[in-house]
Amino acid sequence: MESVKDKALAAREALHKLAVLPTETKNAALLAMADALEDGLDEIEEANAKDLGAGKAKGLSAAMLDRLMLGKVRVGLMASNLRDVAALDDPVGTVIKSWTAPNGMQMSQVRAPIGVIAIVYESRPNVTTDTAALCVKAGNCIILRGGSEAIHSNRVLARLLSEAGTRSGMPPGAIQFIETTDREAVRELLGLAGLIDLVIARGGHRLIEAVTSESKIPVMKHFRGLCHIYLEKSADRDIAVEIVLNAKANRPSTCNSVETVLVDEASASALLPALAASLKAAGVEVRADEKARALVPEWIPATDADWDTEYLDLILSLKVVSGFDEAIDHIRRHHSGLADAIVTEDAAAAERFLAFIDSAATYWNASTRLTDGLPFGIGPASGINTDRVYPRGPMGIEEMTGSRYVIRGSGQIRQ
Repeated sequence: MESVKDKALAAREALHKLAVLPTETKNAALLAMADALEDGLDEIEEANAKDLGAGKAKGLSAAMLDRLMLGKVRVGLMASNLRDVAALDDPVGTVIKSWTAPNGMQMSQVRAPIGVIAIVYESRPNVTTDTAALCVKAGNCIILRGGSEAIHSNRVLARLLSEAGTRSGMPPGAIQFIETTDREAVRELLGLAGLIDLVIARGGHRLIEAVTSESKIPVMKHFRGLCHIYLEKSADRDIAVEIVLNAKANRPSTCNSVETVLVDEASASALLPALAASLKAAGVEVRADEKARALVPEWIPATDADWDTEYLDLILSLKVVSGFDEAIDHIRRHHSGLADAIVTEDAAAAERFLAFIDSAATYWNASTRLTDGLPFGIGPASGINTDRVYPRGPMGIEEMTGSRYVIRGSGQIRQ
């Protein structure tokens, strides 16, 4: 088995070719990868069954098992995402801006590959295929290190992608997968500054903390998604119920699902009974404050810890607030900065919310579940950057590039 350093060296060598690979060749490789996933469905499902069996034995929740599960529909979606990336414009070489310097030099700032990107992630096998596709299209080599809970699925996915891409013109070594689940491999990976240019960390608090504290390489964090929805006093009841239900129950195991709903006390008596019926029908457990439970006694009393908990499950915390200011204060104290929303018919209140809540994605009358590359129209995302540095939010194809300057002169020298 190759060492982690050997894989990084191979990726570095492949980078020189991938970075200048013609768009047509990259697209052909991506389309071949998509076909390979669909053709390899039986092998993928067999490997995934091992992961699901191990997950059940470990006592993983139903929501976590759902994150792991692969079948014909999800593999088809993964293949579709690869084809979507192939259809995107190639960002490499795109001119961001151009100008003439005072000394007559023709200046251009152009998009360029970042280089070798390592991604350390948990659970969801589609991360393997989405990030590999984005990296290949953006001219980056990738080193994948998934969690132990999806090791069998990820191993097969990475191999299918690598083999199919290489057959279609992608340089060998462009897609690397760390086979071992030994944590020492992650430490070695994080120490390979000079071979690896960027680490993307996707997962829970402990994973993010470990990666950022140990890495010798810049880290981009896809952190927890403690998302909020504020139902302002003028919120349309039907819209409010539909948005909250979607944001919680559509796929509760994802980081962009809502965890806390704040309801303006001026509309609580009108909103909460309808919201309670909808959430109950969807099997959502609600943990509420005293004001909310006075209107819906069947809800479970919330604790202080609930306001800071990312459930990733069919559980929702709910609080009745006195108005806009209390809602803003609560969100600022408890959110993770990934996505927050207001539901209101008051345009002025909405614009204040959009200005006051500094999240990677802030919504007016829309579900936080939309926080992803495809709903944003930028293709699959390799992650959602919750830091305040660029690129913030869903990392689509352009966000997987950096930039450099190209200068055309006519003999200019520094005086």
